[in-house]
Amino acid sequence: MVFIFFGKGVKRTMIAATNISLSYGKRVLFKDVNIKFTPGNCYGLIGANGAGKSTFLKILAGEIASDSGSITIGTRERLAVLRQDQFAFDEYTVLNTVIMGHERLYRIMTEREAIYAKPDFSEADGVRSAELEGEFAEMNGYEAESEAAVLLNGLGVPEELRGRLMKDLEGGQKVRVLLAQALFGNPDVLLLDEPTNNLDLKSINWLEEFLYRFPNTVIVVSHDRHFLNQVCTHTADIDFGRIQVYVGNYDFWYHASQLNLRQRQNENRKISDKANELKEFIQRFSSNASKAKQATSRKKLLEKLTLEDMPISSRKYPHVVFKPERACGDIILEIQGLSKNIEGVDVLNGLDLVVRKGDKIAFVGGNSLAKTTLFQILAGELEPDGGSFRWGVTITSSYFPKENSAYFASDLNLIEWLGQYSPPTEGETFARGFLGRMLFSGDEALKKTSVLSGGERVRCMLSRMMLSGANTLILDEPTNHLDLESITALNDGLIAFSEVVLFASHDHEFVSTVANRIVEITPGGVIDRVMGFDEYLEDADVSQERERLYHGHAELTL
Repeated sequence: MVFIFFGKGVKRTMIAATNISLSYGKRVLFKDVNIKFTPGNCYGLIGANGAGKSTFLKILAGEIASDSGSITIGTRERLAVLRQDQFAFDEYTVLNTVIMGHERLYRIMTEREAIYAKPDFSEADGVRSAELEGEFAEMNGYEAESEAAVLLNGLGVPEELRGRLMKDLEGGQKVRVLLAQALFGNPDVLLLDEPTNNLDLKSINWLEEFLYRFPNTVIVVSHDRHFLNQVCTHTADIDFGRIQVYVGNYDFWYHASQLNLRQRQNENRKISDKANELKEFIQRFSSNASKAKQATSRKKLLEKLTLEDMPISSRKYPHVVFKPERACGDIILEIQGLSKNIEGVDVLNGLDLVVRKGDKIAFVGGNSLAKTTLFQILAGELEPDGGSFRWGVTITSSYFPKENSAYFASDLNLIEWLGQYSPPTEGETFARGFLGRMLFSGDEALKKTSVLSGGERVRCMLSRMMLSGANTLILDEPTNHLDLESITALNDGLIAFSEVVLFASHDHEFVSTVANRIVEITPGGVIDRVMGFDEYLEDADVSQERERLYHGHAELTL
């Protein structure tokens, strides 16, 4: 894979934040933040939900003002941002939308075209066109369309869409075009907020390679741990109202921060133990004349001991543990010839599958509707058009749907909502304790289900699954809407689960650490391998089989 970065080459541009503070009422997001982002590095900006990751990117981009402090960037240097408004460019073509990522180049291009379109070309127009041609060439304007085409191709936007208006595209396609817009023109500083959303595996791999070779400064927010590990040279952690930079990717940050926390806790424990030892000696011998001098000496030592202040982190991990009430028997699930047609399209076509004890199966393939339809049939929410499936007599299953709004249609509070799925012998105290472990403590447990965020709903649905005691878990994109801490907790919970898991996810790290079997649903049939995800992606026999099964069909990537 070859990338050509159009422009004058590497620019040694630094963006810096000086004494940045921002509060919303009594809630302090940042206090006197000082940080420099240097050229040639990619910074992963991480932190708990609500810590201020997206807000800090907007401060860097000049979209919102901080209460105090300043942002500095080199003179005449260009900063590019992944825009979130999918409708802002509806009246522009796809190709022009990408080129608009370099605003000055696009202005020159449109003025140049307008002059050449005049029926009466004056002398003044000739002078002005010469000036524009010089600037256009200096900014590599003649390569603009080819660069835009390379970016769109890498991100999976087909050539036939490039002349279409943005308003004619689907939401996922628009997101890809806006990402190409941010990447266009070799910006000096690149700010990306969740760039892998709506990308398939092939496009994510392309973006990883692009950013790995990108010569300037990148600051990225993402919940995709594998992506952060692949592209980041540094990790900027937002916590305690400040930002601390670690050299290394997400995994390095995680291990370094945990080690640092344990060291501080151990140091405090040693100091506390020493203080207790001194207090005990003083209490025993302060009235003893022969020991009075030693007791006084120990009092002075005690006064010098200081416990290090341990600020409260905004980063919290829910307690995700699935406990099956019984082990699975020998027969888990047998599927024979399962078929389903939706709106004239064969989504499932004669699917055969046998699930065995200990299987943790990741269902992959570009057609997410096929995976969701299969799960809905297995959960009893849809009837198949043909074929059959049979659960073993020892099996109890619990289903996590991709779309969960039906579960929150009532106006119950969280205690009442969880009570629907709790053992009948348990009451409010049990519900409060359980909700507290899932990060709904105190008054949070009284929130109405109608006002929950996407991530809060997911934590509720996971609570429902944990209370089921099921020995077979079916999960459809469970990491959507979760922060990194909740994803990590769910990831660890499924790794530790001793029974059967059937799931679909676009989170590479999640799939590669949970699955021991991969089932890919293709238009021509099923590829079924007992192996890990990374091994599956690299297997030459699998690639040949995929090419055969996709032959004659539009390409659908993982």
